[in-house]
Amino acid sequence: MFDLEAELKKLPDKPGVYLMHDKEDHIIYVGKAVVLKNRVRQYFQKSRNVSPKIARMIEQIAWFEYIVTDSELEALVLECNLIKEHNPKYNTMLKDGKSYPFLKATIQEDFPRFVLSRQMKRDGAKYFGPFTSGAAIRDTIELLNKLFHLRNCRKVLPRDVGKERPCLYHQMGQCPAPCQGSVDREEYRENFQKAISFLNGNTKEVMKDLQQKMEQLAQNMQFEEAAVYRDLIDSVRQVTERQKITSDDQEDRDIIAIARKEDEAVVQVFFIRGGKLIGREHYYLSGVLEEDEGHILSAFIKQMYAGTPYVPRELWTECEPEDSGAILEWLAKKRGHKVFFRHPKRGEKVRLLDLAKRNAHMVLAQDAEKLKQEREKTLGAMEEIERLLGLQGLNRVESYDISNINGFETVGSMVVFEKGRAKKNDYRKFRIRTVTGPDDYHSMEELLTRRFTHGQRQELAEMDSFRLFPDVIFMDGGKGQVNVAERVLQELKIDIPVCGMVKDDHHRTRGLFFRNEEIPIDIHGQGFRLITRIQDETHRFAIEYHRQIRGKAQVHSILDDIPTIGTARRKALMKYYESLDDIKKATIEELKEVPGMNERSAKAVVEFFREG
Repeated sequence: MFDLEAELKKLPDKPGVYLMHDKEDHIIYVGKAVVLKNRVRQYFQKSRNVSPKIARMIEQIAWFEYIVTDSELEALVLECNLIKEHNPKYNTMLKDGKSYPFLKATIQEDFPRFVLSRQMKRDGAKYFGPFTSGAAIRDTIELLNKLFHLRNCRKVLPRDVGKERPCLYHQMGQCPAPCQGSVDREEYRENFQKAISFLNGNTKEVMKDLQQKMEQLAQNMQFEEAAVYRDLIDSVRQVTERQKITSDDQEDRDIIAIARKEDEAVVQVFFIRGGKLIGREHYYLSGVLEEDEGHILSAFIKQMYAGTPYVPRELWTECEPEDSGAILEWLAKKRGHKVFFRHPKRGEKVRLLDLAKRNAHMVLAQDAEKLKQEREKTLGAMEEIERLLGLQGLNRVESYDISNINGFETVGSMVVFEKGRAKKNDYRKFRIRTVTGPDDYHSMEELLTRRFTHGQRQELAEMDSFRLFPDVIFMDGGKGQVNVAERVLQELKIDIPVCGMVKDDHHRTRGLFFRNEEIPIDIHGQGFRLITRIQDETHRFAIEYHRQIRGKAQVHSILDDIPTIGTARRKALMKYYESLDDIKKATIEELKEVPGMNERSAKAVVEFFREG
């Protein structure tokens, strides 16, 4: 029994993170504190005025736990990780985490190239971005390679010089073929430096040169060649337009503005790189009711920049975020240099911030109905299911299915939905080991036993999704499948409600089998649609895995059954000999001549075929 008064007295006067649990053991709030003792006690002071939202949360707190850290910075990082992991009900949550690609210039190579990268590493390369579109980066790379005659291959040069014939790009006149030693290293790097200068906004010389070449070719009646340069000029203009100048200080910054209505908010971010607007993106936040703007900003910044490898030098906001000192320290550590909050009050800077805010308001107005519909499809649907089953606090749903063809290569699937959305990172596949033949019940018994036995292991890693048990289990089937699940849970002493998704004669969802009765469902309701999505997704995932396994089994070679013969040796044997019959006839001495083979593996092959 959790003794609140006694636990409050034990709280340390150190920084850390606290987690609030409800009676169902769901984590409903995660927060950080400079002094845990002071912060956590505040929630339970009767004389303290709190917002209605916090009051509702306090009513649901059954117990709490805390993790002590060495500093406020460590507490902030841990808070970010735990919020991302648990999606607590009363935290302000970023609804759509996005990651953005970078344009990577491999200047550390002798013959550098441009590539798209999803991560920013300390590898000596130069990174441009992030960009809001991978397609924009690919178009830019293609343009740069055409303009400055750069390579597009992944060869390691000069190590791979002359190993293969030059590619099609060389034949088209776009690549000078450094892979053949056809271009001087310094000359190539000079062209690459021009390309970097172009990316930094110095496009006038390039445009002038292209214009002159196009006009000259047109005068010489070489219209097809002139059209090529015309297209290049159009491409340069498009790239230049994307990089619209916003300031002349060449600084990297993100401009962040918020628009809010009731419990929803939209955050608009302008990405400024090298003084140029390279893109913009909006984000949805939930759980903002009764929260001040400083708190919303703090929640957004921590969640967004926890998932991006790049942090600009400046963040422009209308007001100071909550915990700004700790956030700046954390961002500086990620960036490797100081980071600053700016709050413009006049001039061009305010205009840009106002522009971002107007965009946020516009998105919020346009998407208000969309947001409402999305909530009905997810959280609203879960609430409908709660009412149908007479349960409360349903957040995580797990669903299972078995797939085989006449008992061949039986597999199982586990799909996870949280708050009405598929959580694909937590999906799991099972290859059934102990059951032979088409026996779905025993296959399901093995699957569930393995899943929940694994989840009960004490040494399970903190981030292992098996550690999280569902609030309800949906079985793809009726009474039989439900009975199997309930028997497994009873044996493992786990209390989780189980219901079956019953189908009609046309294989369409008909109702839910729960507590020995079939519950009809309104086919026009969002709850029914969510159940159908769960059922279809479970079936799809199982079928997909079975096809994958079946495909591998069909390409199985008899050589795979020979001890000591792995994939590499199998390929070497098949390459060296024309047929399997030739391998069967070969002696130990002949087999030893095959690359990768030794006497032990050669003996294994001979003995295998000798024994039939």
